[in-house]
Amino acid sequence: MLVRSRIRPGFSLVFWREIDWLRRRPLLLAFITIVPMGLMAVLTLIFSAGLATRLPIAVLDLDSSDLSRSIIRMVDATPDTAVSVRVGELAEGRGMILSGKVHGLLMLPRNLERDVFAGRRPEVVFFYNTQTLTIGNLTLRGVSAAVPTAAAGIRLSLRTAQGEPVDEAQADLSPIPVQIHALFNPTLNYVFFLLAAILPSVLQIVMVTASAYSVGIDVETRHRLRILRRLGGGLWPAIAGKVLPYTIVFLMVLDLSDSVLFGILELPLHGRGWLLDIAGLFFILSCQFLGVLLALLLEPTASAISIGTLLTSPAFGFMGIGFPRLGMNAFAYGFGAILPGTWYLTARIDQTIRGTPLDLSWKPILVLLTFVVGLAGLVALRLEVMRAHAAREAAGAPPTLKEALP
Repeated sequence: MLVRSRIRPGFSLVFWREIDWLRRRPLLLAFITIVPMGLMAVLTLIFSAGLATRLPIAVLDLDSSDLSRSIIRMVDATPDTAVSVRVGELAEGRGMILSGKVHGLLMLPRNLERDVFAGRRPEVVFFYNTQTLTIGNLTLRGVSAAVPTAAAGIRLSLRTAQGEPVDEAQADLSPIPVQIHALFNPTLNYVFFLLAAILPSVLQIVMVTASAYSVGIDVETRHRLRILRRLGGGLWPAIAGKVLPYTIVFLMVLDLSDSVLFGILELPLHGRGWLLDIAGLFFILSCQFLGVLLALLLEPTASAISIGTLLTSPAFGFMGIGFPRLGMNAFAYGFGAILPGTWYLTARIDQTIRGTPLDLSWKPILVLLTFVVGLAGLVALRLEVMRAHAAREAAGAPPTLKEALP
């Protein structure tokens, strides 16, 4: 056992004390390590395919002609859809969509082949559930690619049957050809944007709440705050000693998840890795300072954790991954802008998928730096108020109203 006279207060003492606390609090240690990495493992298994393919749809063929069977084969041949069942009536197909057995219903009308070859324009109808946004769009894409291709083939065969040269017939059918190129994620791989965004969103919740808890348990009463200040030789080194162990852990978790994404799931790195590392460090520090600020302002600690959870839990919906931020209303856009995760994901996408040039890559990183400096300044201001309040108490003078306010 160390003699009390040999114990030197300071940053190092609080740092190693916090590491010892982590060792004695397995639930907290699991919350900041096992929970995010376990979620990463589960999501990796879910998104390991990268892209949803062969989604089952039903077919209602009221024509039963060679043309309708050809259309069905073309729809089934697309990578997005698979014709899994044929139904006899519309109500049966609707019931299967509602039950989730299929994700769409393709209805081919009666006299389809006769009307097509007679020069009429029969309608092929596709029903799908728009509430399942991703699945519905994928099935719609498969059907929308197959049916027009079949129609174009029929029109081409009709023109060539009338003696028109193939080249002229193709030019008449497509007078202005359109070439579509997906610039940043041509395979539409969900790992590259969705999985890579979910973990930082979860980690943002973990970092804010864990920081609020770790600091809050030492500052929620004056007695504990006094002990922390004496151990650190001041509030500044004491808070730094409490925060740094978690910074190291969060950096390790983020680096490990990136190793999985880049090494196993082959997430591209078209930009600069050192910019991504800087953005990750600023992201972690800004989230930690946010949690520390909540702990210093709110009592008890449970209130700081609750507010931190309330701020960060819905963050994924406002980051512009599932829905573009430019299409959001003012509240949603502003709420997303005040979250560090929004800017970290922007920097992450810039440096991985987009390969954004260096001169255009600094904005999200500078915003994250502004978060770090601003939140650190607010933490410093609050610590100075608390220090002045403690000094007045030690001198026996009553605190001013400004110092007494949280």
